[in-house]
Amino acid sequence: MGDIIRLLPDSVANQIAAGEVIQRPASAVKELLENSVDAGATKIQLIVEDAGKVLIQVIDNGKGMTENDARMCFERHATSKIESAEQLFAIKTKGFRGEAMASIAAVAQVEMKSRTEENPIGIQINIAGSKIQRQEACQSPVGTNIMIKNLFFNVPARRNFLKSNQVETRHIMDEFIRVALAHTNIEMSLHHDSDELFNLRPGKLRQRIVELFGKGFNEKLVPISEETSIAKIEGFVGKPEFARKKRGEQFFFVNDRFIRSSYLNHAISSAYDELIQEKMHPAYFIFFTVDPSFIDINIHPTKTEIKFEDEKSIYAILRSATRQSLGKYNIAPTLDFNQEMSISFPPPPKDVRMFQPELPVKQYSGSVSAKGAHSAAMVNTRTEGWTQQPDDDWQKLYKGLSDQPQETTTVQSSMAVGDEVDKRPIQIHGKYILSSIRSGTIIIDQKRAHERIVFEKIIRSLAMQQTPKQQHLFPINIELSSADSKTLSGILEEVKQLGIDIEPFGKNAFVIQGLATYIDENTAKDVIDELLEEYNNSGNLSGSKRQEKLAQAMARKAAIPYGKVLQHEEMTQLIDELFACDLPYTAPNGKPTLITMGLDELEKRFG
Repeated sequence: MGDIIRLLPDSVANQIAAGEVIQRPASAVKELLENSVDAGATKIQLIVEDAGKVLIQVIDNGKGMTENDARMCFERHATSKIESAEQLFAIKTKGFRGEAMASIAAVAQVEMKSRTEENPIGIQINIAGSKIQRQEACQSPVGTNIMIKNLFFNVPARRNFLKSNQVETRHIMDEFIRVALAHTNIEMSLHHDSDELFNLRPGKLRQRIVELFGKGFNEKLVPISEETSIAKIEGFVGKPEFARKKRGEQFFFVNDRFIRSSYLNHAISSAYDELIQEKMHPAYFIFFTVDPSFIDINIHPTKTEIKFEDEKSIYAILRSATRQSLGKYNIAPTLDFNQEMSISFPPPPKDVRMFQPELPVKQYSGSVSAKGAHSAAMVNTRTEGWTQQPDDDWQKLYKGLSDQPQETTTVQSSMAVGDEVDKRPIQIHGKYILSSIRSGTIIIDQKRAHERIVFEKIIRSLAMQQTPKQQHLFPINIELSSADSKTLSGILEEVKQLGIDIEPFGKNAFVIQGLATYIDENTAKDVIDELLEEYNNSGNLSGSKRQEKLAQAMARKAAIPYGKVLQHEEMTQLIDELFACDLPYTAPNGKPTLITMGLDELEKRFG
């Protein structure tokens, strides 16, 4: 038998490496931006067309490259960042592996122009599929201009796996934001399909955060600062009241390198214990300064994972610093960008009213069949704000209960024949509705039940292409980050179909003129956030499947929350509308809305 092991050609080896390093257009953006930072650029321009599939161009004013360097940068494991293995444990640059440019050239058509300050003439190189097609002198300013055209042109399978333009653009913006946050001293801009998404001036971190995420973000920030012999920690954490269900603005940087760490994220989350609701996520922008010899970043080709020498101590310091900041600052905004880590502290307001959506109420008398309840589900059900009922008035909920005749609602769609739901249901733990039926007891999850009701209303409205809306006398203005604004602009028509009459209103701003009757105006911004998160997570879903996912997201946010105290009429209507649904047993996410316990089982429990 002859020899069967052979050395792969460089072009094949580069394509294999490209599969790890360049997974999507955003991966190429990350590598090019970091190269510009390492080159000492003070100005970086990013230009993208068709979500990076047609063009990714990065222009910087860094130190540039000589002719030999320009050619060598496309060779595998060619780098200017390190020279020996010992330097792997003292890395101060973004790149060091020498794989990025070779990987990009293996799967794209690349044109690069570069010039150093010492040379009057620059160098231009054109390369595609790892093969140099052109190399010549050219006129060029000091710095480097790289154009990546037709990414994955020779790997059609990889190109087909890319997600929608909106999703890929969002990933590109995420990479841009990470570099922009880590290097606030660099002027940076991003253009996509001739639209200017960002134009960032050099400044302090707080100013950069506001420029990236909107003016409203300034009031949400609490500074954090701690310095020990192990690490220095600086940055900002979000105020507890601004925590969101969406994992959005959460950033860790180690020596100005963006990293992901579920372990450190847990340290932040534990610092917010008892300050935010379960499954809510605070924003944070945390910068660690650590001796490079105490960390190892050579873990993964993407260089977003880091091993700390003393990870447990870093965890404890971060958690303690976060708790201290949240306790120390009694949390009010500052508009002075020059005072980077300062904040003002006026006393809290004396009279605070909390508003939450009210379950729509329609008065019923006598018995209502499931058919009648189904018709009632289509009526205008506008919601109002509410104020928490004082504890000493709880007896009023039950006043006269024994004096009134028992009312029942016949439920034909789901219970056993002859079963009737007691019209005097009871709410327990602010979460469940307990009621008796002829065959036993029924327990309803109030939020899941209302999600099912709202979801089916949305689906019916989409099928009829007519959503009942209520126009507002005073429009609702919302401001989003540039990334969210770009995403929302791409799905504006779908959002309108779901029941939100919304239009652009300037850069990154929108105005809501009207809302579907099942959406409370106080939660309109939260509903938009939920839709954007669901859309970003839905990937390449399209048509009816994507509409269904968005409808589920809207129902989740529009449904009455746990902890909301319900009156008797509200609970009664909730039960009526639930059993008028086509699928009353499950919420849109497939989880049960109710459980029943028969009399036989109750008798067994009591033995």
